[in-house]
Amino acid sequence: MTSIPRTSSSAEAVSARATYVFAVCRSDHPTSLSAAHGHAGGGPLRLLTVGSLCAVVQDVPATEFSEAALRERLGDAVELERCARAHHGVVTAAAADGPAVPMPLATLYLGDERARAAIEENRESFRLALDRITGRAEWAVKVYLTQSAATARSVAPDTRQTSAPGPGPVSGRAYLDRLRSRQNLREQHRESAVAAAERVDREVRDLAVAMVPRRPHGPEVTGKDRTQISNMAYLIADDRSEELAATIRRLRTSPDFDGIEIDVTGPWAPYSFTDGGDLAGHS
Repeated sequence: MTSIPRTSSSAEAVSARATYVFAVCRSDHPTSLSAAHGHAGGGPLRLLTVGSLCAVVQDVPATEFSEAALRERLGDAVELERCARAHHGVVTAAAADGPAVPMPLATLYLGDERARAAIEENRESFRLALDRITGRAEWAVKVYLTQSAATARSVAPDTRQTSAPGPGPVSGRAYLDRLRSRQNLREQHRESAVAAAERVDREVRDLAVAMVPRRPHGPEVTGKDRTQISNMAYLIADDRSEELAATIRRLRTSPDFDGIEIDVTGPWAPYSFTDGGDLAGHS
């Protein structure tokens, strides 16, 4: 998610530096930022104290992070990926040592005082978010219907019968029956996949304290041989990660999951459970 702040005047827009905020933590957070570098051309990562909170920030060239410059940079796929990787690297480093509220990509303020004011204004919301994610992490669980060998054979069209029915050993009625049969098989496989995804959700949800559904990706992301049935994010306590792994292993070996793939990634910084975008404020 991108938050491009508004500048209040042309003079401010061309000021030397802007304050880029990656994450907000408690002021006693033992953050080690040596593994992250932030955005190229920016200053060293540092902590900005705001009462009982602190923000992980970086001074960046204001001209390169102005509204117009960001629109151009983030409209380029390569540059967007570069910025996103830099942002995520800092958030990950901040969250490695304790709870950290990730801020959206390109959360900027025209100086430290404006950043402090925005954080102070939302101090209680940040505190509640930090309490919620302490000792917990985000896990992504995706369920796919795959073209296994058996499934592919059952749904693949018979190329010998793709032409319009005519004289020969296969009647028009038989041809239509086979088309309907293949369609029914496809529907059955999808229904089975939906049932499998619902079972995965029930069992993982029992381990989680919160969940967020996401829109499934299309074939341009998953590939033509996989159909994503569900795409979920779960907030799970750190001491239950082994239970999660055992649950997924058991589900994957279930006979009901033939042709079903479960993809689990994590632990991640809890982007989906902190509403950092709502807390970013304005520049």
